[in-house]
Amino acid sequence: MDYHSLTGQENMIHSLALTLFLGKPLVMYGGIFTFLLLLFTATVGFLNFKGIHTIPFKWHPRLALTTIIVAAIHATFGLSIFFNF
Repeated sequence: MDYHSLTGQENMIHSLALTLFLGKPLVMYGGIFTFLLLLFTATVGFLNFKGIHTIPFKWHPRLALTTIIVAAIHATFGLSIFFNF
């Protein structure tokens, strides 16, 4: 038996990661959102490289930082499921 089954307590991050939204765990939506942010960040950089400035380049670093933050949250959720923290 592990600690959680003995005390009846479950870690907050673990339970948040597995919270169901429309029948799927929140960690799944985090992965999809992270991937879409990554694609959008790359698209903004690529379009600006090609001379298409519909979305100004100043948004590329902002999107990159947002992608890193969301990816870190997603990784924390995934690791909390695997390592039970």
